[in-house]
Amino acid sequence: MGKSMLGRSVPGNSLLHRLDARVKFLSAILIMAATLSIRDIRVMGLFILWTGLLMAVSRIRPGIILRSIRPLLFIIIFAVILHLFTVDGHLLFEWGVLRVTREGLVSGFMTAMRLSLMVINSSLLLTLTTAPLAIADALESLLRPLAWLRFPVHEFAMMMSIALRFVPTLMDEADKIMKAQSSRGADYDTGGLLGRARGLVSILVPLFISSFRRADDLAVAMDARCYSGEEGRTRLYTASLNKQDYAFLFAALVLLTLVILSRTLLSPLSGMMVAGLGL
Repeated sequence: MGKSMLGRSVPGNSLLHRLDARVKFLSAILIMAATLSIRDIRVMGLFILWTGLLMAVSRIRPGIILRSIRPLLFIIIFAVILHLFTVDGHLLFEWGVLRVTREGLVSGFMTAMRLSLMVINSSLLLTLTTAPLAIADALESLLRPLAWLRFPVHEFAMMMSIALRFVPTLMDEADKIMKAQSSRGADYDTGGLLGRARGLVSILVPLFISSFRRADDLAVAMDARCYSGEEGRTRLYTASLNKQDYAFLFAALVLLTLVILSRTLLSPLSGMMVAGLGL
């Protein structure tokens, strides 16, 4: 569990684990849209409470959940720095051409929180509490209307399922190759950019060969089991929605509605409060 959580799910029997994968998929989209639409710090506080509630309900250790931010940490830091030095407003600090403003500080904080909350909520609803096969089945069910347009829904869902399943496998394989090459004296993490690029060849070549070998083994296994796509395929379990699924989806929809309304109601209210205080 000390590795990246991308493509890995944590087994459990919490409320989030028991929700239908289609509901979690739709709720994740609604919550992502709501998170990216937040413009008021009070609404941001509400979403922080919502995320904390989901973390408590999931019964997953906070360290594992927060680890999902690691792949996007560089993007978050870069976005904060960009807002910090490019947004005009009340000057707080100046060093040469670099100017830090109060508005830039607030904007950078809001951007960091939006990205962090979006990743945490998406990880909680999808990768951490939902098996990759359940995500693929949910995606296939949601995209079913596109079959009328001759879109290969089942094949697309199968491709997504295989990709999600092989992400942690390939990461483990890359880790083994790096350790094996390091024990043989390979140097891929020192020197300049060109030197590191040459060193990475000793990792990428065996990784690609291993990937093609796994893909060939998978194709042979699917052919041996007479896999022929969606035609004639049946399912052992038929997913159905219950009251908890409808209630959670309704809660996600309410959150999105509140964020949309806050953008029109809270902004004029904040302006009147500032004017009344004489600020």
